[in-house]
Amino acid sequence: MTKISKLLLVVVTFLLSCTTYAQQTELLFEAGNEHYAQGRFQEAVDAYKRILDQKVESAALYFNLANAHYKLNNVAPTVYYYEKALQLAPSDPDIRNNAAFAENMKIDAIEPLPKNTLQEWINSVVRLFTIDGWAKIAIVCMILFVLSFLIYYFSYNTTKKRLFFISSIAVLILGIISVSFAYTAFAKAGKDNPAIVFTPEVEVKSEPNLSSTLAFTLHEGTKVFVLEEVNEWNRIKLIDGKTGWIPKNDIKLLNNF
Repeated sequence: MTKISKLLLVVVTFLLSCTTYAQQTELLFEAGNEHYAQGRFQEAVDAYKRILDQKVESAALYFNLANAHYKLNNVAPTVYYYEKALQLAPSDPDIRNNAAFAENMKIDAIEPLPKNTLQEWINSVVRLFTIDGWAKIAIVCMILFVLSFLIYYFSYNTTKKRLFFISSIAVLILGIISVSFAYTAFAKAGKDNPAIVFTPEVEVKSEPNLSSTLAFTLHEGTKVFVLEEVNEWNRIKLIDGKTGWIPKNDIKLLNNF
């Protein structure tokens, strides 16, 4: 067998394995949907989690998994998987609507600190797309800018030159804004480090040890932000500004696959 034949055999084998892998994932997803439709919610959860075990993720998968946990009244997993779905599809109305319903499952009612109106508006715009989404918009804008500028440069018609010059400037500005929003979303994701409390009830301590004084108590489903890690403890912050130390095994990070 020649080297080219061996290479072709490897390529064909790889493509077939990828196709089979994709088909298996699709079958598991359909099986989960069928279990859910028939009211077998735990079986649906098991099917969806088998897909996650294969290191495959999507907004639809997380959304359906959250829905199944919601039917089982599993508070923490419900909140967690809706949050995961929103990370991949932040502007999806169905996910946002169901995530709002899941908020009613939580015991802790934490009021956020007052926010700057302009900063909150910018954050709401940034949340319209994922980091990759803003990056793709920026790339498309740069391509349109180059095309518009070339048409402007080589055109002899005054009206057309004016039109494409304005268009090139407009898409360039939009591209720059998209890059800044992508960077803002990336920086925010790295800084926030969000997590969900998975223990039914946990005591948050003032120091990273069990003998320290009680700072406050949290319940499952509450969203926290991890500030630092010391041994088996994480220092967390709530949206109302409170901070404390919690055992790391009592929370599940959202930025971990």
